[in-house]
Amino acid sequence: MVFLQTKSFSGGAYTTETLANQAPRVLALILASLGLRLLFAGSLGLGVDESYTIATGRHLALSAYDHPPLAWWLSRGAAVLFGSEAALAVRAPFVLLFCVTTWQIYRLGSLLFGERAGFLASLLLNCAPVLGVTTATWVLPDGPLDLALVSGALCLARVLLIDGTRPSLWLAAGFWCGLALLSKYHGVFLFAGTGLFLLTSPRHRRWLASPWPYAGGALAALMFAPVIVWNIQHDWASFAFQSGRAVSKGIRPWMPLVVLAGQALFLFPWLWLGLVVSAVRAARAGAGDERRWLLFCLGAGPVATFTILSIWSQSLYFHWAMPGYLLWVPLLAADLSQGASWTKRVWTHALAGTAGLAALLVAGLSLVAVAPVDWGRLHLADPLADTRDLTDVHAILAARGVEETPGLFVAARRWYDAGRLDYALGGSLPVTCLCADARGYGVLAPLGEFAGKDAVIFVSPRFAAHIETYIKGRFDRLERLEDATFYHGTQSFAVFAVFRGHRFLPPDAVSRLDALE
Repeated sequence: MVFLQTKSFSGGAYTTETLANQAPRVLALILASLGLRLLFAGSLGLGVDESYTIATGRHLALSAYDHPPLAWWLSRGAAVLFGSEAALAVRAPFVLLFCVTTWQIYRLGSLLFGERAGFLASLLLNCAPVLGVTTATWVLPDGPLDLALVSGALCLARVLLIDGTRPSLWLAAGFWCGLALLSKYHGVFLFAGTGLFLLTSPRHRRWLASPWPYAGGALAALMFAPVIVWNIQHDWASFAFQSGRAVSKGIRPWMPLVVLAGQALFLFPWLWLGLVVSAVRAARAGAGDERRWLLFCLGAGPVATFTILSIWSQSLYFHWAMPGYLLWVPLLAADLSQGASWTKRVWTHALAGTAGLAALLVAGLSLVAVAPVDWGRLHLADPLADTRDLTDVHAILAARGVEETPGLFVAARRWYDAGRLDYALGGSLPVTCLCADARGYGVLAPLGEFAGKDAVIFVSPRFAAHIETYIKGRFDRLERLEDATFYHGTQSFAVFAVFRGHRFLPPDAVSRLDALE
């Protein structure tokens, strides 16, 4: 067993203590959770966001409509490397990235608060469902974002708190900031948090007069350049889309409470409460406890921004604040490692139970994904319907005698249905979206490209009448075909009304399609 000299906080100063090296335990945690995660990744079909990402990612570009491009690049690279778009293949980079994230948060916690805190940080990260299960497995921008945020925080902690004689670490921090920005626009909060810390910590304001932080920022900006170029080429479409989500749709002063409750569910309520309490303690201590204050500053941006925005925006999701909680994980780990003996005992049992619950959740969902459960007999909807792949779409087109139609394209009413159909078709037919909110399909497959061609249109049966009313004039002739039912085993999980449109007439304006929404 290796022993290290680490530091803990006591009475306003950090004191040296000797603790066993926790690296073997962290590696064991990574390997054990990797096995569960691979089971999870291989059992579930792709979710709607994942299908959309894989399908639109076949068209390599400098960036993407919804987010910066790193998730698209990673999933496409994996598909090419493995020669397959199977769920396990395209999810593999994200599973492996989380293994590195676990190691990095262990290093961050150990550097700032001691080895025991580092191990607890890695365990807490793996226990939180949205961080350690979905983000750690699925094809989402949050996976590479989380690795970049933790690694960037580690570099910042080293240069600001541990080894200020190595200012070149600012370049390493800039690299990770750039990678965060290439993952998701949330990367901007790493800049904001660093600026807040430098402005509020008297001992560190001197860095504002140094060229090194700006050199790191310049490197990050250079890495982000492809996103800027793509947006210039596409009339700032991605920036407009994301900023439009913050537009006011009426004041709802109670919504922050709803959003906080949702965030708590995504993290497990007891873990969420512990993270918030630790963050509040760090905020109260302020710059006097530089280590906790740095992590508080880095994590406060996403939590505060997306909770406050919910007062007037109706386009917010609970997981948007998760990067902030991620950077607060070492704060809770530090409090648990340095707390009273009875607190440690309580949390030891709580964490053991939480880890077991998370493992059961992953194993249970994996079992449900492959088990032939008759949900109809149980009077329940298939809880994993959105992760079932539409693998029968080729057979459905062939059975309706349309698959071999020259110039045929497939269309859906909603962008996520277009993504699921596109993924299932494997690129064999062009796919687009007949809607105002076409997301990436508005860029990759604009309606004008399909003039004069026939379409097969998939819509929810409850919208069939609307489709006939609002797009009939877009085709020379529109006919309804037999509905399409998709099955998992013998259990149906999706039904679409199917239409064939003869000779598409491209719209003069998108406004006529707005009624579809």
